[in-house]
Amino acid sequence: MFAKKKQPPIKSLIAVGSHIEGHLKFTDGLRVDGEITGDIRSNTEHPSILVISETATVTGTIHADHVIINGRVNGPVHAKHMLELQPKAQIVGDVFYKALEMHQGAVITGQLQPI
Repeated sequence: MFAKKKQPPIKSLIAVGSHIEGHLKFTDGLRVDGEITGDIRSNTEHPSILVISETATVTGTIHADHVIINGRVNGPVHAKHMLELQPKAQIVGDVFYKALEMHQGAVITGQLQPI
């Protein structure tokens, strides 16, 4: 009756200690535990999920269907469907979302803009 949409599988991982400089495009699911300097964008033809863990730092623009953040993001975040901000999330930039779930402790320095 109230079935949730099945989330795509997380098939890619940027591990702790890894640092990527440049733009990144992914399909299905991506988990970031390391550091990325550049934009992250999902393939728009398939549902996507992006997880930014508490050890991760992203400097750039994020575009994905479902975004879960528990780390640091310096740049705008565009969540086409759902944005989840966990307690250690820190965003410096504007946030665009269809649905938002924000836990106590999450911090946004920027504007919240529903789409």
